[in-house]
Amino acid sequence: MIIRKAVITAAGRGVRLYPAADSVQKAMLPFMDRDGVNKPVLQIIAEEALDSGIEEICVVCAPGDEARYRDGFDLLRRNLLEAYRGVEWATAQAERITNLLGRLHFAVQEEPLGYGHAVHRAKQFVAGEPFLLLLGDHLYISEMPEKRCAQQLLELAATEECAISAVHATREHLIGAYGTVAGKRVGNATGVYQIERIIEKPNISRAEMELQVPGLRAGYYLCFFGMHVLTPVLLDILEQDILPQTRHGGQAQLTPALEILAQRGKYLALEVQGTRHDLGSRYGLLQTQLALGLSGRDRDEVLTAILTVLAETTRRPAGLTRV
Repeated sequence: MIIRKAVITAAGRGVRLYPAADSVQKAMLPFMDRDGVNKPVLQIIAEEALDSGIEEICVVCAPGDEARYRDGFDLLRRNLLEAYRGVEWATAQAERITNLLGRLHFAVQEEPLGYGHAVHRAKQFVAGEPFLLLLGDHLYISEMPEKRCAQQLLELAATEECAISAVHATREHLIGAYGTVAGKRVGNATGVYQIERIIEKPNISRAEMELQVPGLRAGYYLCFFGMHVLTPVLLDILEQDILPQTRHGGQAQLTPALEILAQRGKYLALEVQGTRHDLGSRYGLLQTQLALGLSGRDRDEVLTAILTVLAETTRRPAGLTRV
């Protein structure tokens, strides 16, 4: 199975990041990436896909956002070339942005009718091919320097020729924020599971009864990583079984469609060697920037800065704030 296309869902208005996301699109918030260059979130996510072998990307966006994204990236490209004329790193970054713009497509989600609805908006772009699905508010950091998280997933999907979701062993007190799966290990493959059950954001009691995975550490469950390789069958399931719910005021979510997918055929989970970082969680922006810095070329500098801040904070008398 060859996967050439990726879909990034970025239609949400970033409510969890207000008021910052009220003036700057959530996907255009800047982060210092592992290579030491400040980039918009969307560029970092897109490069995760492109550097893993993806050729075309569709961003599912809100009405009017396509022009804002294109204008924003074009302005960034021009500023790099003009402000750093002749500087090698800036020229290289401008070329990366030009390459990205040439591979970007957009699909509009006119109304916020759920994550499944957003994914289905990319059906015309997908055009009957398997595709990589990424979240527009998650960044992914691989523990394998030579292989990105998306590449790990794509390679297994190509071999197994089926839908595969990335999962991560997650402590039980955090599972209420994620779709959680149960299944059995596949043969002798490391970290590969046949998905048998999926529950969206379960409580601990239900997880203990229905989502235990043999061989996983006590108190841990397999939760979605925010990254999937999906087949066109998933879009058909959304259209036939899930989207009709929106006619009566409901939301079309992705997890129910994935549950049906698991019942109909081969659908695997891969325990990715890496970490996911949710920008919208409490202190998510801070934690994500620290994770990027500590996994990049400026690791020592970032560690020094952290230690300096900690030292200054611990010296300060309790209850006092610096004005």
